[in-house]
Amino acid sequence: MGLFDRLKGDDAPRVAFFGIDGVPFSLIDEHPDVFPNLTEMASDGSAGPIDSIVPPESSACWPALTTGVNPGQTGVYGFQDREVGSYDTYVPMGRDVQATRLWDRVTDDGRNATVLNVPVTFPPQRNVQRMVSGFLSPGVDKAAYPDELRDHLQDSDYRIDVNAKLGHDDDKSDFVEDAHKTLEKRYEAFKHYVEQDDWDLFFGVFMTTDRVNHFLFKDYERDGENQEAFFEFYKQVDAYLGDLRDRLPDDVTMVVASDHGFTSLDYEVHFNEWLQQEGWLDYATDDHSELGDISEDTKAYSLIPGRFYINLEGREPNGSVPESEYESVRADLKEKLESLEGPDGKKVADSVVTKEDAFRGDHDDIAPDLTVVPNHGFDLKAGFKGSEDVFGVGPRNGMHSFDNATLLVDDPDVRIEDADLYDIAPTVLDLLDHDFDRAKFDGSSLA
Repeated sequence: MGLFDRLKGDDAPRVAFFGIDGVPFSLIDEHPDVFPNLTEMASDGSAGPIDSIVPPESSACWPALTTGVNPGQTGVYGFQDREVGSYDTYVPMGRDVQATRLWDRVTDDGRNATVLNVPVTFPPQRNVQRMVSGFLSPGVDKAAYPDELRDHLQDSDYRIDVNAKLGHDDDKSDFVEDAHKTLEKRYEAFKHYVEQDDWDLFFGVFMTTDRVNHFLFKDYERDGENQEAFFEFYKQVDAYLGDLRDRLPDDVTMVVASDHGFTSLDYEVHFNEWLQQEGWLDYATDDHSELGDISEDTKAYSLIPGRFYINLEGREPNGSVPESEYESVRADLKEKLESLEGPDGKKVADSVVTKEDAFRGDHDDIAPDLTVVPNHGFDLKAGFKGSEDVFGVGPRNGMHSFDNATLLVDDPDVRIEDADLYDIAPTVLDLLDHDFDRAKFDGSSLA
């Protein structure tokens, strides 16, 4: 639907979606002084915490949020996925997402979409009026379509992501400054295209929130030295969202959501080290560095975050576990994972989920056999270079959580309770008055 149609009286509703990656709902709910604009939006409309997905990792979450289906249908399970019938791994990109995105449904209906900085969308699609891909993109020059968008973003010093390496420094000042600059450029781009474009669906994501949470969240929760810097950053996030809300026409419903929650990080858990110490994982070489170095004596291995694969005969190249023993071996591993405790005596796993309970669809052939959803404080790692200890401490002090993701809708008729990430896509389609087959989604509309 173009401007001419709207001038003729076509009053189909529109939606502006703004993602705030990794922002927990409790942060907004408990600090109305930091978030006056989002607090007002919640009061005028609907707001609440929602659950994320299994696993709660951004590379899996954003394809699920933008399609309304689980990784078994999107085909994306994390930052690193495994090739079918191989130990080779790859980093999933936009072309690897096998399910239909929200903006594809909109454009197929003859309407317009502007899509800015959504993770796992590289390379940019050409069936939307403009797109700049987000996280995992190599740079603006290759991530933006059409050329006019690329030129505008380059001229305005747009940034796809913050320089996360700065967060490794003990002094977080340079990191925080870089985060503010990245946030500002994102806001300026969103403001420009919210006002310039004739869109029916505007879909933009602030990724910097996730980055700040990874390096400052414990300062926030436990009164650390960077707590004030954390709050000042989020005051700016709220100010930008409030300004964008004020700029939206009356026929637009604003939606704000995060893809997962966040919590303080106490221990990194190196699961492949644990598997090796427990006799589940063995390497063919002493200088192992990747999945392909595991030996035929291996019974199980792990990929981040908390994904476990049985080394199954006929599925893995060096499979050692006969299919007849698959269920018993998996049950044994599940029991051991459920009983694993950290140095503080707390259970590492909140739950251990089987593939049958978490994933379903045409692309579940690379689904993990088990997935650990961690308790707060345990960040799950799975490197192959070897760690001296199962439990360690890294440069980050914040980690993703399955619970406490955020959803706000500027519509009082939307019901947000017992909701999860899969409900967002059908809700947006309902708000757009877009006809769709509800049975094709893992979630349901909250509108």
